[in-house]
Amino acid sequence: MPENNEMSRVSKKKNQKKSGNRKKNQQKKKKKVNKSWFKRILIALVALVIIALLSGVGLFTYYASSAPEITLDDLVDNPSTTFYDPEGNELYSSGQERVLVEAGEIPQVLVDAVLSIEDQRFYNHIGVDPIRIAGAVLANVTDGFGAEGGSTITQQLIKLSVFSTKQEDQTIKRKAQEAWLAVKLEQEYSKEQILTFYINKVYMSDNQYGMGTASEYYFGKPVSELELHEAALLAGMSQAPNAYNPYTNPDRAKQRRDTVLYMMHENEKISQEEMNAAQDVPITEGLVENQGNSADTQVIDSYLSTVIEEVKEKTGLDPQTAGLKIYTNIDMDAQQQVYDVLNSDDYNIFPNDDMQSAVTVVDVNTGQLKAIGGSRKQEGQMLFNHAAEIKQIGSTIKPLTTYGPAIEYLDYSTYHQVVDEPTTYESGQTINNWDRDYEGQISMRRALVDSRNVPTYKIFKDVGQENVKNFLTNVGLSDYPSLAKDNTVYEADSFSGSLSPIDLAASYAPFANGGEYTEPYTVSKVITADGEEIDLTPSTTKAVSDSTAYMITDMLKDVVDVGTTSRLVSIPGVPQAGKTGTANYTSDQMAEHNIPNGAVPASAYVGYTTNYSVSVWSGYTNIFEEGHWLSDDDGTREIPRKIYREVMAQLSESVENSDWTKPSSVVEVAVEKGSNPAALPGPNTPSSEIVRELFVRGTEPTSVSTNYGEELTAPSGLKASYDAEANEIIINWDAYSLSHSDEEPTYELTVGGQTATTKDLGYVVQNPSEGTVGITVAVRANGKTGPTASVSVVVPPSGEEEESDESEEESESEESESSSESSASSESSSSESSSSQSDESSSSSSQASESSQASSSQSSQESQTDED
Repeated sequence: MPENNEMSRVSKKKNQKKSGNRKKNQQKKKKKVNKSWFKRILIALVALVIIALLSGVGLFTYYASSAPEITLDDLVDNPSTTFYDPEGNELYSSGQERVLVEAGEIPQVLVDAVLSIEDQRFYNHIGVDPIRIAGAVLANVTDGFGAEGGSTITQQLIKLSVFSTKQEDQTIKRKAQEAWLAVKLEQEYSKEQILTFYINKVYMSDNQYGMGTASEYYFGKPVSELELHEAALLAGMSQAPNAYNPYTNPDRAKQRRDTVLYMMHENEKISQEEMNAAQDVPITEGLVENQGNSADTQVIDSYLSTVIEEVKEKTGLDPQTAGLKIYTNIDMDAQQQVYDVLNSDDYNIFPNDDMQSAVTVVDVNTGQLKAIGGSRKQEGQMLFNHAAEIKQIGSTIKPLTTYGPAIEYLDYSTYHQVVDEPTTYESGQTINNWDRDYEGQISMRRALVDSRNVPTYKIFKDVGQENVKNFLTNVGLSDYPSLAKDNTVYEADSFSGSLSPIDLAASYAPFANGGEYTEPYTVSKVITADGEEIDLTPSTTKAVSDSTAYMITDMLKDVVDVGTTSRLVSIPGVPQAGKTGTANYTSDQMAEHNIPNGAVPASAYVGYTTNYSVSVWSGYTNIFEEGHWLSDDDGTREIPRKIYREVMAQLSESVENSDWTKPSSVVEVAVEKGSNPAALPGPNTPSSEIVRELFVRGTEPTSVSTNYGEELTAPSGLKASYDAEANEIIINWDAYSLSHSDEEPTYELTVGGQTATTKDLGYVVQNPSEGTVGITVAVRANGKTGPTASVSVVVPPSGEEEESDESEEESESEESESSSESSASSESSSSESSSSQSDESSSSSSQASESSQASSSQSSQESQTDED
């Protein structure tokens, strides 16, 4: 056994040794495999980098080979752009006054300012600056000052000379060509020449090109005499000239100037003390009194600024540098009228010069922008254009987010009933009407015309998000603020919205023209410096159905025809439709800024005819400044409607002003007021309770209201017979059944001119008068009397009782014949009467009975006469 144990231990050790060797071998193999894979991955990565570089170089070379040639004229000239009206008459030409400066005239302070803010390594790069590109990326990531963009001054000069500055045109191909031309330019010209080209080339707002020209325009001095704060202002303006214009945007201009001064200090071009002193200088110091435009240019300023932005957006060409011929859609008579109404004191509309307004005129049949008023009582060029800015437009949004979609997608009629009652948002916050009151069940027409928020909100919820989004997109509002931000339409947008006056006027155009939308545009075509013609006319699409367009218009015509709005905007002979809108302060804002009750920050109106859509906005820039609000007390909330009327009246003088024609897709139906769902008037419905409303064809009501009772007919089975023996008339008729009521009808019986009412189905007249007796019976129910059924019976004269047998037989025979005649004449016949006949006072059955008894007494006192 010990030997066996020993052998076992030896065997075990051998096995352990073999196992250990195997593990070592496996580990060695594993290391070799890992090293092998690592080498392969490394080689693959290197290969990919090399391929990428080669591909990039190849692509760069390919793009660069198609780069345009750049000439000295491209670098020096600023070709003027000419603007034309639709008839080809010249409106305006840019770039006419220009001061070119030589390199020696440029002061060092301006050179330092330009290079500090635009290209700090200008003297060290070859046209492109990889370090600058990396710095720009880092600046964007860290949200720094953004002092360094990705392009060098040389690259910016290339863009200004031959390329578009449009953001979406900054493609890889364009960047490659730009970089290639920048490198080539650096080889052909000195740094001093390139900087001089740039300083003479940049646009400086107000139709000023080059910093030499800008120095004379803003400071009234040559560029060589610029002071530090002035040079910093000009250097900073080139990035966004209109935004940093010291006349129109002094606050932003100062911020930009101070940023330039900070960068000059960072770049060690000025000291801390110099920076502080220059930043303390007011932005207006040194500015000369603005010469502004000529009177004609001031008139078209807002229109031109819209034209320039449109051309930039659609073509990528900069009208301020590209030397274009631009053919606009302006109507100079309308433009002059808009300018005069906003700026002239002849109309006595505005309370002061601080209030601002914006006006837009759109041709509803073409989408052309015919006139734009972007501001008032301002001087300079390219002024702030309120018409292109998003404004609070209040309830003018309702047809776009609520009522239009309700008709378009849910086939709601103008009569559609909705309950105006206490209601909250989904959050629980209370929704208020303008009068802080509720009207109960009302029609959709009433809700829109009286601009009631609660019913509007309820209908908006019926429509649903997707339908609202689709409707807004169809009328050109795919970038509506809440859609652009959160891809949703907020609940409050159901009755209070935000839009630019341009978009507001254009989005109402489909209501005016039967449902078609054309993007609003100021430019029909552009001809480039090379002679290329670019057509900028947008396409027209079917936005909404003709039924939606007509029904919205019909309701909005009521806005124009009633109340204050009618007094303010009505124009004889001009059918119009329109909607008011009011922005509001929050309760917190009113408390914080001591704003009086009833005051609002802005007011709007949009109205249209079959020819034009005109939108107007009025308000203040600083809505919390004392007195900068609108109110009913002083009439300032009416200002947009007053402006609208003056503009629309002038527009309508030279065109045919027709009314809208109801399309076949719409039917007008008389319905009983208050019926829900809509019902046709019943036969007894009072005329005061009948309204005429519009329905999408195929959805109009067919049921008849019975709220005021059903249509009554004459009773059937009316019979009457004379009983000579009893000397009485026996009358009977069939029971009458009311189809839509549990009420038991009564019957109005008239016998020989005497009337009685009864619920019985028969009546006996005792001792009737001799002769033919007329009998009628009619049903009374729900306060109405139906048509009568009629019959007549003959009551013969009474005879002697003491007669001969022959006489008695003859008398009996006559009585029999008389009875037979009476019976024969008792066949009933119906005579129709108007269902709206007035109620008659009924004699009581006791009165009729008394009459019969009286007749019977008189008859009994008469002596019978012998036949002889």
